[in-house]
Amino acid sequence: MRDFYESLCEAAGREAVRAEEPMAAHTTFRTGGKAAFFAAVQNEAALRRVMLLCRERGVPFYLLGNGSNLLVGSRGYDGVMIKLEGEFLGCSLEKERDAVCEKDGNKGQAAGGRLPLRTAEDGSVTVCAGAGILLSRIGRLAMENGLTGFEFAAGIPGTLGGAVVMNAGAYGGEMKDILSSVRVMEREGQIRELPAQELALSYRHSCVPERGLTVLSARLTLRKGEEGKIRARMEELSAARREKQPLEYPSAGSTFKRPEGYFAGKLIQDAGLKGYSVGGAQVSEKHAGFVINRNQATPEDIRALIEEVQKRVWETSGVCLEPEVKFLGFENENRQQELFRGRQEADGAEKE
Repeated sequence: MRDFYESLCEAAGREAVRAEEPMAAHTTFRTGGKAAFFAAVQNEAALRRVMLLCRERGVPFYLLGNGSNLLVGSRGYDGVMIKLEGEFLGCSLEKERDAVCEKDGNKGQAAGGRLPLRTAEDGSVTVCAGAGILLSRIGRLAMENGLTGFEFAAGIPGTLGGAVVMNAGAYGGEMKDILSSVRVMEREGQIRELPAQELALSYRHSCVPERGLTVLSARLTLRKGEEGKIRARMEELSAARREKQPLEYPSAGSTFKRPEGYFAGKLIQDAGLKGYSVGGAQVSEKHAGFVINRNQATPEDIRALIEEVQKRVWETSGVCLEPEVKFLGFENENRQQELFRGRQEADGAEKE
């Protein structure tokens, strides 16, 4: 693979490429094998070159956000982990003549002082942000500028690109509520701007993966509000997370999607699995909807526990739980999804 490594360095820049990168440092589970290659791309041109190179050589690749819904097996990922950095970390608010921006935590503003926000007739303000920026940074910028509508997402431990792809949500809000449009790259490298209505957004789903699209940036629609009230709401949601969720342990957040008509955590608790462990992985005693890395869990511990939870909940309630976690570097990476679909089909056949 030496030839591929050299080609990857040429595509992304040698300083942006690393070989045998430990993925424990890049996922919120804080465990996982190594990626054969890791490329931190700085702009759209580099991203296009890397993706086209991978497709040309038949090398798998994965767009890595904050690693909050990813588990990489101990044997590692035999492909390229692509991290969006540089221009993908930008965030700006539409101003009357210019923009105030935040990038890598540093704010800058147009000469001549702070400019008024460009407000539409309906009172909305547009936020433009790169796919690699953390949701928490967008939330901070919105709050500092008195913009409401993003409070629900400010505590989600992911990036904007990942949030768009899965239509992330919490506390009654979803990305589809505030998403106006997305800038995407197609399989062959063409770039398009798509309205949110074309993304088939539904509960934890979009058509982005099915269409082979890569999210580059997004435009969000927020509204003017009072900074004090916005700050208070964010602090309220943050306190609720600390009280109810096991934030002191590495995890992927909510491990399972919410089944229609049920709550995953309640089903797991009713199955007697609260506190249940496999190796160093445990069903959280604070919130049964979270599988946590309690004590140096291996990726295989976590996956085995997730499968056991699926099995036991199916046996006790007849409900099939679908993981929110993406599995890479395992012998059968799609096994959890196959279990979910198989039980769905079995349930449908019984109802017929």
